[in-house]
Amino acid sequence: MKVEIGNDIIEFDIQYGKRKKIYIHIATNGFITVKVPKDTSEEMIVSAIGKQSKWIQEKLQELKDAQEPPKEKQYQDQGKFMYLGKEYYLHELINTSELGEEELKETLKKFYLSSCKKIVGKRIEIYQKQLGVKPKVIEIIESKVKWGSCSSTKKLSFNYRLAMAPIEVIDYVIVHELCHLIHMNHDRSFWRRVGSIVPDYKKKEEYLARQGQYMTL
Repeated sequence: MKVEIGNDIIEFDIQYGKRKKIYIHIATNGFITVKVPKDTSEEMIVSAIGKQSKWIQEKLQELKDAQEPPKEKQYQDQGKFMYLGKEYYLHELINTSELGEEELKETLKKFYLSSCKKIVGKRIEIYQKQLGVKPKVIEIIESKVKWGSCSSTKKLSFNYRLAMAPIEVIDYVIVHELCHLIHMNHDRSFWRRVGSIVPDYKKKEEYLARQGQYMTL
């Protein structure tokens, strides 16, 4: 969900559960989760975000300042980029001949988009059978903070940058979103279902929180 507060756009995930108050959690990768009571309206959530917007921006800036900045990408034959958890030279991933920097960047982005679409499509077929669910729509998107999402209309969205992660991490994100077709919130039943397929899902979350800032173009 996205909320515009002044000149800032704040993107966050909502977790409904058995609690009395609204709680805002910011992970080390800057991902925001708003944990709310089950009957909380969208207006109340937006209001809570608005009241805490200054604190949220300060916290995000603190995290940004504390992180080691990613190395600037080198768009040349010897530049290195992640694919399925391993580093490759640029020329190993795409044809680099007679292309300028912007063309190389755009070509590489198309490579990741195409690869992610193929990988996600194949892996979803495996896990939707195990879970007994089927999404209506699957799309590959660009997002700075979300690796995946599930809408109330059963549309699953996945960040194209997932193609940079190891296949087992991609599998976790896929299972996570497929489980939302059964449990839309993040209650205990949801995490039990995720854990039944990916027992070490917390390690996968830690990987994304730790490495996500480097999985960029």
